[in-house]
Amino acid sequence: MRLGRRDDREGLFSGNKPHRAIIDIGSNTVRLVVYGGAPRAPGILLNEKVQARLGRDIGRDGKLAKDAMHLALDGLARYRLLLHDLGIERIDVVATAAVRDASNGPAFLKKVRALGFAPRLLSGEDEAIASAFGVIGAFPRAHGLVADLGGGSLELVPVSAEAPGDAESLPMGTLRLPELGGGDRGTLKGTLKKALRRSQAAMPDNGNLYLVGGTWRAMAVYAMERAGTVLTDPHGLTLTGEEALSLTRKLARSAPARLHEMPRISTMRSQMLPDAAVLLQVLVKRFQPRRLIVSAWGLREGLLYSQLEPHVQARDPLISGVSNFAIQRGAPPALATRVAGWTVEAAPPLRKGDERLRMAATMLSLAAMQIEPNLRIAQGIEWALQKRWLAIDDEGRAMLAAAICGNGNALDLPAELKRLAPAEALEEALCWGLATRLCRRLGARSMRSLEASRLSVEDGKLVLRLERDRAALYATPTEKDLNLLAGRLDLKPAMEVVDRLPD
Repeated sequence: MRLGRRDDREGLFSGNKPHRAIIDIGSNTVRLVVYGGAPRAPGILLNEKVQARLGRDIGRDGKLAKDAMHLALDGLARYRLLLHDLGIERIDVVATAAVRDASNGPAFLKKVRALGFAPRLLSGEDEAIASAFGVIGAFPRAHGLVADLGGGSLELVPVSAEAPGDAESLPMGTLRLPELGGGDRGTLKGTLKKALRRSQAAMPDNGNLYLVGGTWRAMAVYAMERAGTVLTDPHGLTLTGEEALSLTRKLARSAPARLHEMPRISTMRSQMLPDAAVLLQVLVKRFQPRRLIVSAWGLREGLLYSQLEPHVQARDPLISGVSNFAIQRGAPPALATRVAGWTVEAAPPLRKGDERLRMAATMLSLAAMQIEPNLRIAQGIEWALQKRWLAIDDEGRAMLAAAICGNGNALDLPAELKRLAPAEALEEALCWGLATRLCRRLGARSMRSLEASRLSVEDGKLVLRLERDRAALYATPTEKDLNLLAGRLDLKPAMEVVDRLPD
C-alpha cells in the first residue's frame, strides 16, 4: 500500500504525521499500532489491543475458538474504521502462531480479508527474523540470541554483525506452558529442558539473551518494582544470569493474585509470569548468556526496520528519536548542532562515544526551555529518564538529565541521578548544560550571535570573544554564566572584544 501523505492538520498527534500502521494478530492479542516520527526511531501514536486469546484452545483441539474469532473480528472492524478516518493508507497486517497452527486458520483469514485487509501469515521463521530485526534496530551491534515469547510459540534466533541467523520456532508460548506442565512447575521445567536439548539454537560466543514479548516486559517491571529503581521503562533492563535466576525462582513460587497487586502488571500477565519464569530459568541454564537484555522492540518494529533503506538503518536511533521529539518542542536539530558546535571546545565529551550523548543533551536542553520555568527542570529530567529512547543505557540517561539541570542552573543534582551514573560522568554532562546555558543566553539563540562570538580554552582560561558590534551582548547575566562555567572547569574566565573573528 502507498504511504499516506495526509498531514496531521487537526493536530491529532501533537504535530506528528501518522505514517503507517501494523496490525498484529497474535495468539493472545490482536493489536493495532500507528507509527509516526522519524523512520529510524518511530514513535507510537496509537496503540490499541483486543485480548481475544485466539490461541487458547490450540493445544486441546487445534482450532481457534469461535468466541475468540468473534472478538478478534469485531476489533479488526473497528481498526478498519479508525485507519480509514485517520487517512492511513500503509497498513501491514500479520498473523502469527495461533492462526498458523489452527485448522480453521485459513477460514479466519478469509473473514479478515472480507473486512478489507490483506493479512500475511508469517511462518515461524518469518516471525523470528522480524523479531531479530526489531532487536537489531533497538540495539545496534546486538550480539547474542533473541528469545521472542508470544502466546503460541517461542522464537529463537541468533543475531550478530547486524544480521539474524537461522531461526527456530518452538511450541512454548505462554498459552501452552500450563499444558506442558500439567499444572506442576517441576514437570514443566523437565519438559522444557528436554525440548530445548533438542533445539538447534545456539548462543554466539559471549552473547547476550535478548528478551522480546509482553510477558518478558512484565517480568522486567516486576524486577524493577522489587528493586525500587529510578527508571520505569522496562526496555533496556539488563540482568546478569545470576540476577535472572534469583528473580525467576521468586516468580515461579509467586501466586498470580499477589503479582496482580503490582499496578503495572495486568491480570493476564500475572497468570502467565510463574510459568514464564520457569521457561526463563531453563533458557538461562541452557544458553549461559553474558547478560539478559529486555527489548520493547520486537516483531512489529522489526518489520518497520527491515523495510528501511540501508542508509536509514545506519542512522543513530538515539539522535533520530531525540531530534524528532525536540522539533515538536521548538528545538530544531540544525539549531542544536550550531549550539553544540559553539560549546564543544569548552565542554567537549571526555570519553569516546559521548559525542552523541552531548548532541542529544543539547537538543533536550533547548526543548526544555520552551516550557514554563517552574516546569522545565522537572519535565526535562522526566524526558531524560523515563521516555523510551533507544541505544542508551542508565548512565547515559542520567547524563542527559544532568545536562538539562546545568542548562537550568540547577547544580545540586537530584539523588536519583547519582544512583545511575558516577560523579565524573555527571560533572561532564553538567558542564555541557552550563555551556549550552551560556550560548543561548548570550544571544537568545540567534544565528548572528553564534557567528559573532567564540568560546575557547587557552592557557588555563575560558575565553569568550565577541565581535565589536556585538560586544554589548556581554552583560551581567552573561558574565555570571561565563564565570560559573569557568569555575566548574577549573579555569579563569576572560572576555575579549575583537574587530572580526576568523572564519
